[in-house]
Amino acid sequence: MNEKHQQRILDQFTRQAEPFARAQSIRSPEALGRIVHAAGAGPDDTVLDVACGPGLLACAFAHVVRHAVGIDITPAMLDQARKTQQQQGIENVTWQMGDVSSLPFPAEHFSIVACRFVFHHLLEPLVVLREMRRVCKPGGRLVVADMVPAAGKADALNAMERLRDTSHARAMPVAELQSLFAQAGLPEPRIDHYRLEGEMEDLLSRSFPKDGDADRIRSMFAASIAEDSLDLATRREDGKIFFSYPVAILTSRLV
Repeated sequence: MNEKHQQRILDQFTRQAEPFARAQSIRSPEALGRIVHAAGAGPDDTVLDVACGPGLLACAFAHVVRHAVGIDITPAMLDQARKTQQQQGIENVTWQMGDVSSLPFPAEHFSIVACRFVFHHLLEPLVVLREMRRVCKPGGRLVVADMVPAAGKADALNAMERLRDTSHARAMPVAELQSLFAQAGLPEPRIDHYRLEGEMEDLLSRSFPKDGDADRIRSMFAASIAEDSLDLATRREDGKIFFSYPVAILTSRLV
């Protein structure tokens, strides 16, 4: 991984660890359940959660599978993951610090390999997807969930996200994500769509933009209300701006 970008990720997610873990939209059992369901998880499965952050997805899997492992490069996120595990009283999950572009696991090791809201932080998502494929067993499932802006609005959304979170690299339209699966030699994925709801000031309260950029972001959200230029379905209610990220869950079963 590019060292400068890795440092941006460490800086952002060290600061974001606690507020990100508390965010109701991120903790949503329904949203987490969508991914667990898409993976077809069951009691015989072993799961790897790639760039697991505060461990919410790994723990959601752990409730229904034999064992789950979460890997992340940010120590503060892994601290939050252990708290999540303790709060939920889960024993069948373990945590490991590591670089997801070179996963420290043998080939064909897990029956499910998943990640959530990771690819838009990656400079080389194909490298990580190939690593995910390498450690997934034949017949296993590989699941990627991420924001997927409409092709004509991706540049605007990415410009806003880079102001909000300096570790943001690029959110891809769903067709481009699909093409990565093909390039990685994966079967064509099944795709499920949903939208992740939020409120602008709540989002900014757990973001760490540079000085002055928060007001630029507010202006971009407000300007998007008229024609949905950010593809966030922004709307104003009771003096607040609400939005929803377009999210896709791509699931491929390995042969």
